[in-house]
Amino acid sequence: MVKALLWALLLCCCPLLAQGVYWQLGVKGAIGPGVAEYLKTEITDAASANPRPVLLLLTLDTPGGLSSSTHDINQAILASAVPVVIYVAPQGARAASAGTFMLYASHVAAMAPATHLGAASPIQLAGSGGEQKEPSENQKTLARKQMNDAIADIRALAEQRGRNAEWAEAAVKDAATLTASQALDQGVIEILAKDEAALLAKLDGRRVDTASGSVTLATQGIVAVNRAPDWRQKFIIAITDPNIAYILMLIGIYGLLLEFYSPGFGVSGTIGVISLMLALLAFQMLPISYAGLALLLVGIALLTAEAMMPSFGILGAGGLVAFSVGSVLLFESPDQAYQVAWPLVAASCVTSVLFLVVVARMLVRQRRQPVVSGVGKLVGCPALVLDNRPDALTVSVQGEIWNARCEEPLARGQSVVITGVHGLVLDVKAQPEVSP
Repeated sequence: MVKALLWALLLCCCPLLAQGVYWQLGVKGAIGPGVAEYLKTEITDAASANPRPVLLLLTLDTPGGLSSSTHDINQAILASAVPVVIYVAPQGARAASAGTFMLYASHVAAMAPATHLGAASPIQLAGSGGEQKEPSENQKTLARKQMNDAIADIRALAEQRGRNAEWAEAAVKDAATLTASQALDQGVIEILAKDEAALLAKLDGRRVDTASGSVTLATQGIVAVNRAPDWRQKFIIAITDPNIAYILMLIGIYGLLLEFYSPGFGVSGTIGVISLMLALLAFQMLPISYAGLALLLVGIALLTAEAMMPSFGILGAGGLVAFSVGSVLLFESPDQAYQVAWPLVAASCVTSVLFLVVVARMLVRQRRQPVVSGVGKLVGCPALVLDNRPDALTVSVQGEIWNARCEEPLARGQSVVITGVHGLVLDVKAQPEVSP
């Protein structure tokens, strides 16, 4: 009886034990170093996971990002033994620029209604505007090389996955875009699904080629496992946001300046050093322009000079211009997702002027005020001779006993005046007698 019951329980549990899983990944925002590390880690871990997921489902909504990070992600997808399905969702989402390259690299490309993809041009060509300066031959050559490299990259992905290569080239060369339904009609994606359940239903039985061979997807009844970025990946994603990296750099610089102007317990200096180190860590992973960084630092230096030695606004105006231009040129990326936002630049300029022209000037004035306490305040104070021996002259001043020296003989109990302080020795002279 007991054996029969155990067999019945085992038979009931077998379907649950055999039930497959799939990993849910999500990217919303720009593609950068943090996102690349997150996706590469998940793709690598999926191959050795137990149980191994049936597929990785990446829900994507991105305006674009860095080409280097996108290239790393695509390499991981192409080398993946587990199928990677990229789903542009929810409605209103997009897979622009770098997202289009990722969609073409995926084993299965899917989109929700009312989404779009495209506009995958790698650079914004100089001289395209009516009033812009004509680019040099070197700039034209560089732009042409980048364009041709991007076209070859996306065509190779299209051929690998059997997708529309002609439209892929147009997306890069002419910044072409498609809606979800148009993408399905033109062979850019394989599936149009209103939600995740509909997508899984359409994936069931589909055959895909992975790095380890051909796989038939069995998605009926599989269970989702949410795989969010860990704390380290979230931290990298946060600090590699250009706006956050820019703010960290300013906090670091102003924290150190505040510590220099007004030494105290080291709070501002400590915060400044930590913020500056985090900013440098972010800059190491971002396409920073050293010319822009130099302009920004020159601007801060000129504003500081204006605060310490006013020049009727000449240094301040020059510093403000250099600071603004340096902030705009700080990151070498034509993608708006990896440029410092204009409102932040404007707010930083105003804050910098207030900090360096108002706060710094107040601190400098405070440092230049006459001494009101301490050793420097002893000069001119009266004192009383306690011991008049030539080799051991001591005086009492403000309740303290000091060693002293004097060029004239003094009597014990005589009143003297302090004329100078040399370390722990006071220079004194006899106090002139007041005539009646």
